[in-house]
Amino acid sequence: MKRITVMQPQSATAATILVLIALPSLLFASQPALTIYNQNFAVVRDTVPIDLKQGVNNVRFTETTAHLEPASVILRDPSGKTNLQILEQNYRNDPVSQELLLSLSEGKTIDFLVVEPTKPNTTVQGKVVRSGYVRHSQEAMQRYGQSYAMAQSAMGYQSGGMSQPIIEVDGKLRFALPGQPLFPPLSDDNILKPTIEWQLQADKAGKLDAELAYVTGGMSWEANYNIVAPEKSDLLDFVGWVTMDNQSGKTFENAKIKLMAGDISKIQQAEGFDLARNERMAVSGAMVAPPVSEKAFEDYHLYTLARPATLRDRETKQVEFIRASGVKSDRIYVYDGLKIDWNQWGGYRMENIRNNQDLGTEMDTKVAVMREFKNSEANHLGMPLPKGRVRFYKQDDDKQLEFTGENLIDHTPRDETLRVFTGNAFDLVGERRRTNVKVDSSNHWLDESFEIKLRNHKKEPVEIRVVEHLFRWTNWEITEKSDPFTKTNAQTMEFRIPVKADEEKTIHYTVHYSW
Repeated sequence: MKRITVMQPQSATAATILVLIALPSLLFASQPALTIYNQNFAVVRDTVPIDLKQGVNNVRFTETTAHLEPASVILRDPSGKTNLQILEQNYRNDPVSQELLLSLSEGKTIDFLVVEPTKPNTTVQGKVVRSGYVRHSQEAMQRYGQSYAMAQSAMGYQSGGMSQPIIEVDGKLRFALPGQPLFPPLSDDNILKPTIEWQLQADKAGKLDAELAYVTGGMSWEANYNIVAPEKSDLLDFVGWVTMDNQSGKTFENAKIKLMAGDISKIQQAEGFDLARNERMAVSGAMVAPPVSEKAFEDYHLYTLARPATLRDRETKQVEFIRASGVKSDRIYVYDGLKIDWNQWGGYRMENIRNNQDLGTEMDTKVAVMREFKNSEANHLGMPLPKGRVRFYKQDDDKQLEFTGENLIDHTPRDETLRVFTGNAFDLVGERRRTNVKVDSSNHWLDESFEIKLRNHKKEPVEIRVVEHLFRWTNWEITEKSDPFTKTNAQTMEFRIPVKADEEKTIHYTVHYSW
């Protein structure tokens, strides 16, 4: 339930005086709406019901998040019937606490309740010389930098903004509270929740459901995909979830939630889905709406939850947004044997690295396992996939699922091919060594020869894709080779080598560089 308070201005003419009123009939406003971005922020849209008087109105709204960006706030009349001018806006995020009230009592004498296990409770009076509490925020630290942080720490006498209080009791100073502090009733200036206060100038009186929108931190979402392969098939079952996390300090009841995917420019202190096909894939064939629908929005993609949801503060919520069966995939083995220690060579210029004859002579023996599938409608997918974590499972002969690897994918449009690294093959081994090198610096050429051995200890034949990086110079030519290759880009080539069960296969090539 929203708390909207319209307050009397402290000084105003008779025409602008607005008494404190309650709005019981307006407390049940329309549902809030959220658009959560996968860059750790969200846009909140809410309704502020106000009973305006002509002239100046003071309005307080107590249902904001604790991470609101004040400069992002928009308050307007969506109907356009009221000329609403914001004279002043204040955002406060200092809810009442014992430490805050103690700091407000500095220089004053208050009561302290003394509780001892074997004695009756007593009350003593003490003067708050120093509360030990300095009000500041992490946002202020980030905005104003190290000098501000040091000054605030000096005021608090330690980096956390809290130090020992000083209380004078019976003419003596204590560096600790003598008991539980007892405070007088709260004033109108105290708040219990993060609050926005406005001074609004209205051209006429009337009730108004104002639209409030703002950007807030403390919220995020990510995609997670679980992919299951049967025991003897590469046709995958594909389930995608969205995981929403609310650390904003506010609970959103029965909210309309959208999720924006894409690399949107945000300064940090970070086509329609085939509904008919999705219905056919639903459990038991029931004709139900998909839990999440998708559409293109500007140059990004927007995912909308079909049903309103309550997203509580400090809560993580998951919703399934895609389910598909029979997704064809290929298991690919890749041997990329070139091993360069970039921690050793990272400080060198590329010219020096290219000219070092020993660079690239070290080898990696691991053969990578990749899963590749096309995100197309013909392959039972075809929905733009937001970036997230992909987990692979394989069904064993006892029908139990075993985890076989995971990795991250980036935002993937429809009809693009995904290739995901899931681990290194246990029974496949590669060896790469340089067999010869000739350099003629005066005539600007270098010849380099390599031998690559592939061993397959599996019980079935495999194809291993051997990737070679021709990094020494842009001008190169393969002058001798044992097997055909494909030039995949300006400085990379790939051999596709079939290796039988328990076989060792050797390939070799010579490359000629000129500059």
